[in-house]
Amino acid sequence: MAWIYLILAGICEIGWAFGLKYSEGFTKPVVSVVTVAVMILSFVLLAQAMKELPLGTAYGIWTGIGAAGTAILGIVFLNEPRDAIRIVCILMIIAGVVGLKIFSGETK
Repeated sequence: MAWIYLILAGICEIGWAFGLKYSEGFTKPVVSVVTVAVMILSFVLLAQAMKELPLGTAYGIWTGIGAAGTAILGIVFLNEPRDAIRIVCILMIIAGVVGLKIFSGETK
């Protein structure tokens, strides 16, 4: 269950990153409230995952999902640069996340 919490926490991190973009510096009240709620949910899910997973593994994967996911969605939905080096860097983040999972030593 800890891995599910962690993946959901990472997805929430992507959500609140987008929320920050669309809240326009917290000047849009509804978007701002939703963004803060998703932030809190992300942290709560991360905390639940950390009950069973090592700190370095959980935090590294959480930030990796958030960073890679946000960059990918920025490319797809916000027309951010999609040059080869950027794609390679995103793939390296994903490889790091997969590596942390594989070598975490967790059997759960």
